[in-house]
Amino acid sequence: MAKMSDYISLSRLSIPRELLLLQLEKLDAYIEQNSSPAVWSYQIPELGEGGACSLFGHLQEAPFLLSDYVEKNTVNEQSLAKLQTIVSAVVEVTGVDWFGIYQARATNEGKQLLKLAYSGAPSRPLFPITEAFAATSNNIQTVLSAKARVINDIPHYVASGGEYYTCDPKVKAETCMPLFDDDQNCIGIIDAEAFSESFFSEEILALLAAACVRIPEYLPE
Repeated sequence: MAKMSDYISLSRLSIPRELLLLQLEKLDAYIEQNSSPAVWSYQIPELGEGGACSLFGHLQEAPFLLSDYVEKNTVNEQSLAKLQTIVSAVVEVTGVDWFGIYQARATNEGKQLLKLAYSGAPSRPLFPITEAFAATSNNIQTVLSAKARVINDIPHYVASGGEYYTCDPKVKAETCMPLFDDDQNCIGIIDAEAFSESFFSEEILALLAAACVRIPEYLPE
């Protein structure tokens, strides 16, 4: 887990340390007072051409089983419950339309980002961590660069020539932030999406960063 002061510099976020500390205190208080159940399976959408984006409104018949990738034991049950509680905190405080926590894990198909906890519309559970996939995925760009990506006006960003693969046209702003271990290696990300532009204020970014400071403590084995 990256220390709070380290996280700002590692992720290259421009937020005051004092604001991050305040939001971390609020987050810890929420975790202490609330508990969400672990989610071991969830519905996932069919993938579009090329597999980069989800086909919204077209769900796969069978749910995705997290237990195929994470051992279902007491320790991991508690870890996933904590992560879902953090998701609940972020959504409740900010009103963000979609929020998810991903861990970089080795799979039979290679190293991938695995979605561990989330709130919002069904979405893909795995993202291949490859340079090729980074061309169409903010998630993979973030985990490969280990730097935060904040796009507060996606329509303007795209119109100005920015590279962005639109999956859900309702999303007008997106923030992806890296997660770090004690050795400052990037071990996952968070992804937050909003249906309104200029959503990610300094205060909300500080709360998301606070979540990134705390999440590595609860990642499953």
